[in-house]
Amino acid sequence: MICLLPSRGLLPGTQLCSVPRQRLHKLASLQNVRMLRPKKVQSLLYPFSQMEPYLDRSVDRSQFQHFHPSVEDMMKAETLFLSSPSHKIDYRISAERLDHVPVLKPPEVCFIGRSNVGKSSLIRALFSLTPEVEVRVSKTPGHTKKMNFFQVGRAFTIVDMPGYGHRSPKDFVDMVEPYLFTRENLVRTFLLVDGSVGLQQADLIAMEMCEEIRRPYVMVLTKIDKPGNGTLLRNLMSLQDTVRRNTTSCFPQPLLISSLNFCGIYLLRCFIAHVTGSISLTDTSLS
Repeated sequence: MICLLPSRGLLPGTQLCSVPRQRLHKLASLQNVRMLRPKKVQSLLYPFSQMEPYLDRSVDRSQFQHFHPSVEDMMKAETLFLSSPSHKIDYRISAERLDHVPVLKPPEVCFIGRSNVGKSSLIRALFSLTPEVEVRVSKTPGHTKKMNFFQVGRAFTIVDMPGYGHRSPKDFVDMVEPYLFTRENLVRTFLLVDGSVGLQQADLIAMEMCEEIRRPYVMVLTKIDKPGNGTLLRNLMSLQDTVRRNTTSCFPQPLLISSLNFCGIYLLRCFIAHVTGSISLTDTSLS
């Protein structure tokens, strides 16, 4: 059993911000992104390209490019995040216990991470093409107290898990571990780490939990727009070294994400579509 830090509760007067319901973000769709300068397009679709010039020549670049789909494949994945009468995307249910969750047939992916790592903001960015889907984001860390399920048509379900650490629910472990251990249709867990501060002790404990479960998971470095290149590169290399030395179930390539400027969101959409079997890709690595 993994023990994480207890909750201190949600502060009174917490203000919640709901996703806008009228207009799309200008970078929500790849159609708009492809109209930008080529260098900007490259950095938004393949965030590692920003870091590569700063790496020493001795560093093996291939470890950061295992998943490198084409733009065309990303376009195919994007269509799954567009709601339509025959492919409805919507919030499904919130639950404090696994036995409160209905049996959902589509494959699932879930997101876990420290409070204030940006889980809900990331999921809101994923669903930015369907702004009527309400993904709540709080100004106060630790708002997510339940498992929130978002159904993407018949293709897959995305689950926003409570954050661990400073303001996690008191029963975080009792809530999350049964889901991770027993959810039969869970195909991938995304473990989020704040790119501006790097791996923390609570993140290492969460990695141990994922390793104990022995189900595939992926490390995601969030908020990459906040630190300078030097800090981000140090945190990325430290994370990559930890993954290489201490994990057996983790995907060898961390994914880099900024929910603010949408950097890496298109790649993550494609990864989700790929691991859930929703699309077939022409190629998944950089040759």
